[in-house]
Amino acid sequence: MDVKITAANSVRKGNTILVDNVPCRVVDVNVSKPGKHGAAKVRITAVGLFDDKKREIVLPAHDKVEIPIIEKRQAQVLAVNGDYANVMDTETYETFDIKIPEDLKDKVEIDKTIVYWTVMGNKVVREVLGE
Repeated sequence: MDVKITAANSVRKGNTILVDNVPCRVVDVNVSKPGKHGAAKVRITAVGLFDDKKREIVLPAHDKVEIPIIEKRQAQVLAVNGDYANVMDTETYETFDIKIPEDLKDKVEIDKTIVYWTVMGNKVVREVLGE
């Protein structure tokens, strides 16, 4: 599993973290001030990259959170079969099938170039180039 470790108080809006072993995009971060004998708390609200499910965690500010390593690559579309596209990576020439997101179905066509992310072994299409 490709992850980095960082302190919870250094997480910012727009970062990607793991919440319950699911990669999520941070949409809100609130830091509470420490009390007389307590430590500062961080409330992180995040949305899943794959399932768009909202998740919220509360941690002490000094706790560690995991940040997944996101590999951004390009591929050429070889064929489109329903919800899946057969694509070839432009660097490694590896061919594989990848699920097409609902909002990009009308844009993915043969010979177009797509940008896909590899996160924790999962591949997801993020955009179509050359529109």
